[in-house]
Amino acid sequence: MKKVKVLIIDDSAVARKYLSEALSGSKNIEIVATALDPIIATEKIKKFNPDVLTLDVEMPRMDGLTFLSKLMVARPMPVIMVSSFTDAGARVTMKALELGAVDFILKPTIGAESSLEGFSGELAEKIIAASQSKVKKRGSSLNAIGGAPAIIARHSADVILPPKRAIKVKHRSESVIAIGASTGGTEAIAALFRVLPDDLPGIVIVQHMPEKFTKAFADRINGMSRPYVKEAENGDRVYRGIALIAPGNKHLILRSDASGYYVEVNDGLPVNRHKPSVDVLFRSVAQTAGSNATGILLTGMGADGASGLLEMRESGAATIAQDESSCVVFGMPREAIRIGAAAMIMGISDIIRYIEDNKNMPLSAHKPA
Repeated sequence: MKKVKVLIIDDSAVARKYLSEALSGSKNIEIVATALDPIIATEKIKKFNPDVLTLDVEMPRMDGLTFLSKLMVARPMPVIMVSSFTDAGARVTMKALELGAVDFILKPTIGAESSLEGFSGELAEKIIAASQSKVKKRGSSLNAIGGAPAIIARHSADVILPPKRAIKVKHRSESVIAIGASTGGTEAIAALFRVLPDDLPGIVIVQHMPEKFTKAFADRINGMSRPYVKEAENGDRVYRGIALIAPGNKHLILRSDASGYYVEVNDGLPVNRHKPSVDVLFRSVAQTAGSNATGILLTGMGADGASGLLEMRESGAATIAQDESSCVVFGMPREAIRIGAAAMIMGISDIIRYIEDNKNMPLSAHKPA
């Protein structure tokens, strides 16, 4: 494949050197230039025409957010934010994602060899995915795109929740909607919640993000949404008009008792290199809700969620994959479609219409949009 050209923008010489070294071993990436501030970066973008930028927030002469907002209007291109693992860093990153950044990566512990190795693989993966993403020109409207650091260990959902050969789910009057997403997912989720009504079935969500960032994301979505949206806590009930987002670095599992559905927050091993994992959530929904559920797999790189969506379909649930034209990264929906997990393939507007049309029907009786 053609090498992805990268421009690194950071006011710290140490950080620029570290990022350059982190990418030096990738055969598919070429660092064409570095810049210590956005003013210099603007000239180097014109000169080197990079495919992807990495961008710090705090820089002299022009901060990263101001630069990003101008860039997405004048010359839209994939940008990966290099973010601090702090509450303030999470809030700034959410703003950057609103402004059009494709993804973000947490700043590593500089000087630790093991940290560099894990960081290098993660950054290279995100840069390659970003180079293949769809970036749209921004006007005054705000959108958000998000992703999460991949975790090196690779396991299936079996390490959290054993599969069941035959699933018999007690029919309930209430239903549940399960949503999974990764890179590009925050834009898609924001688009859903801007217009969905507040009388929907309970919603459970996995968006690949680290801790602190999921709380900031839930708060941002809640501020624009009619349903109440919060970061899930262990034991939270799943009621109509409420959406629960899996906390970063924890799995989210749907359970039920005599009173209805509730969630369990699980601190087990990463699945598909992610924690939270969409496969874990979807498997739990298949086993707990069966045909009383709808599964929706949105944009994201990789394959997390595809096998879980298939289990949901086999349990009688309605299953939807986002279509390629509306995805930022088509990886996860593509894999779900490939294995026959998605009964329906839809863009965001059709998904919204489908949810609204079927919100009061038994899930097993859902009609195609």
